[in-house]
Amino acid sequence: MTTRRNVLGLAAAFLLGMATVSGPAQAQSKELVIFAAASLKNALDEAAANWVKESGKPAPKISYAASNALAKQIEQGAPADIFMSADLDWMDYAASKNLIKPDTRVSLLANRIALIATKDSAAKVELKPGVDLATVLGSGRLAMGNVDSVPAGKYGKAALEKLGGWDKIKDKVAQADNVRAALLLVSRGEAPLGIVYTTDAAADPQVKVVATFPEDSHPPIIYPVAVTKDSGNADAQTFLTYLRGPAAKGAFEKQGFTVLNKAASSS
Repeated sequence: MTTRRNVLGLAAAFLLGMATVSGPAQAQSKELVIFAAASLKNALDEAAANWVKESGKPAPKISYAASNALAKQIEQGAPADIFMSADLDWMDYAASKNLIKPDTRVSLLANRIALIATKDSAAKVELKPGVDLATVLGSGRLAMGNVDSVPAGKYGKAALEKLGGWDKIKDKVAQADNVRAALLLVSRGEAPLGIVYTTDAAADPQVKVVATFPEDSHPPIIYPVAVTKDSGNADAQTFLTYLRGPAAKGAFEKQGFTVLNKAASSS
């Protein structure tokens, strides 16, 4: 019960950022509004700050949460100018609902998922066929994003299924509303192990990577980005172009992302 309350509390904290941009008064604002997957926070904050310095433009308002939550917010009319998803599925969903401008869609980044523990943990795990995380966990739980909707959770479940370890662990999972909430459960010692992106692990000094999942154990982790259909902000395309350029590339690579920068037609 304690774990559930903590997950819900962390989810509320992340969703608070979305609430600040969903009011009708801000729908008329000229401020650039970006809805981005929670795992992008460190890299995108740096890229946006650099863009402000170089362009002299006002700082964009960036709302971070799970990609599924953001896509649904946009569908419900939240005034976002740019959507950055942590997987192709939720960008495809946005496209199917006519929520983005298809010609602006780009597969911008790639990532990896890893098994993490607290920095002083002695846990040792080989992520190979037959892996048994339940034994390593003991009475603890595995923190990960919601396995039905949050991209990092979906990737994690797929990887464990491929390795034959999901059935052993499925009843010991603490599901969070986004990947950064799962990260915090491990960082705070409330879960002994977690599955997050390698970029998330690198952003938190309180955790360490125990093992990285084989790339062929899950679908490719691709971050697409697009301008929303209803955006009338001229800076949206300008900022998207900046994200595809060399200046932003450094910010993404610094956090461990692989820059793809492929138009949707070549994804």
